[in-house]
Amino acid sequence: MLRAPKFEIAYYDRDLVSPGYWFVAPYTVINPEPPTKKWEPCQVGPYIYDGDGTLVWAGSCMFENRNIFDFKAVDNIDDNYHVSFILQHAYNDETVDKGLGYVLDEQYEPEYAVPVTNDLGAFNMHDFNVLDGGKTALACAYRSEYMDLGDLGRPNEYGYVMTGGFVEMDTATGQVLFEWMSPGHIPIHESVKVHPSDPPSGEPGWDFVHVNSIDKNEAGNYLLSGRFTNTIYLISGQDGEIIWRLGGKYSDFVQDFTFSKQHHARFVESNDTHITISFLNNASDESENEEDTSSALYVQMDMTSSPMTARVVNRYNRPDGSLTRLRGSVQTLPNGNVFVGWSERGYQSEQSPDGKVLMQASFVSTRYSSYRSYKYPFRGRPNTSPDLVASVYGTEESDLTTVMFVSWNGATDIASWNFYSQLDAGGIPVLVGTTNKTDFETVYVADGYLDWVSAEALDADGNSLGKSKVIRSNVPKNWKAAGFLGAEAPTPDDPSVLYNNKADDEEEAEDAYSKAKEAAKAVYKAYEVIRGVGGLLIFILIVCSVGGLVAGVYWVLRRRRMQAYSEVPSEEGIPIAESGAHQSS
Repeated sequence: MLRAPKFEIAYYDRDLVSPGYWFVAPYTVINPEPPTKKWEPCQVGPYIYDGDGTLVWAGSCMFENRNIFDFKAVDNIDDNYHVSFILQHAYNDETVDKGLGYVLDEQYEPEYAVPVTNDLGAFNMHDFNVLDGGKTALACAYRSEYMDLGDLGRPNEYGYVMTGGFVEMDTATGQVLFEWMSPGHIPIHESVKVHPSDPPSGEPGWDFVHVNSIDKNEAGNYLLSGRFTNTIYLISGQDGEIIWRLGGKYSDFVQDFTFSKQHHARFVESNDTHITISFLNNASDESENEEDTSSALYVQMDMTSSPMTARVVNRYNRPDGSLTRLRGSVQTLPNGNVFVGWSERGYQSEQSPDGKVLMQASFVSTRYSSYRSYKYPFRGRPNTSPDLVASVYGTEESDLTTVMFVSWNGATDIASWNFYSQLDAGGIPVLVGTTNKTDFETVYVADGYLDWVSAEALDADGNSLGKSKVIRSNVPKNWKAAGFLGAEAPTPDDPSVLYNNKADDEEEAEDAYSKAKEAAKAVYKAYEVIRGVGGLLIFILIVCSVGGLVAGVYWVLRRRRMQAYSEVPSEEGIPIAESGAHQSS
């Protein structure tokens, strides 16, 4: 049973919005609740939605309904489509599951499942950054260490400290190719969360840096965000030395702006003289505020000036004027727009380069957040077939209908569905109708008792994307108890007869309609003649001569209208719902 969170969305200028799909990973709490230490039903995990907030793919059940972080499309491996994410470590005490960094192909099949291969306790939840070509990836790293507190002016004291850093890994094996940790580079007193008077901590220790993102540029240097030092670091890929600090207590730049508790620092442009980066200025945490509103910042550093300077080149304030105290992401879209994940309730927005708010959306439910939110062009081609269920309803032989529900988890580009029926399992499929795809699940109501049915997904050009299996419709075990009025249980219709007759009826109706038009013209001409002569009796006689034809046309058209099959859009809560693939809040 899928119960995907729904979005409430506001568009302000749809024409300027970048095309693409939303990648979010809703969760309720970081640590699952006892006693099962699992979440039910399948709501937590990776999801893809289109720009209307319609569900495209739900991966929650695929990954045991476990927390997923940093879920996004990966567009820098090759010309194919991929997604990546972090599967949080397990909480079952009987396992040693440390979590994994996943890369899936467009069929949602694992290409890489990157394990923790060193002494780290778990795959850190903050960042899984697949680098160009897909051979290596970056992840944040945490390690508890028992340290001398001399950095705080207390050389004879020791306590536990949660050190922070990052690793670059081989995506095929998980082998650590490069590791950098804060000891020897970032002193404890650089933290804004640890004070000289704080008593020593027990294990796991003070989280004094709180590393939360890592990126790498073409020069081979790393961009590291330290949330609890209010600092972004450029670290040498050669010797691990800190090249410069931006922000915090010891910034190497002259800057006329501030930021704090930041997330998701990324290179935008980088060369020997200037570097432009983006990041989310949370400006707050759970206990304090430094500013009134969180914002997405684009900052350019000039390394040629003396002293070096940093300036904000673009600022995008949170549209509702509030604070994102935890988490978040900033993404530059292909058309220059900026897509920001503000995290709480899955709140996200898209803004034009000049700052105009084009869209904002959030989960309807207040239970969920998404650590980050992204938007990407994407193509999903699941290797499973569409899911179809069907049921037969009615109280008399003449009013039986077959209701079909179809969905295809993860398939993009579906514009419409064809529905087919056949007399038996090995029969020839007969097209019984077509309807547009309007939601994750599409509902179609067809005339007759259709015993064996199937569905076919089509793209906007009418090309087939895939077909469901041929299934048998569900029928009441006891027709009488279900309200059927016939003396015996009904028998299935032959779709080749039923729907060929429909085609004949439609052709008959079209022919009758043409004759009716000709009759109408004759009546009108006669009326013109009669009006000139003034003979009302003659007019009545002429009308009677074509009256039988007009009545016949009316009967055919009425019969056609009565027999036409129905198209019903999918909505949650319809009384005859059969499938378990509805969205909910």
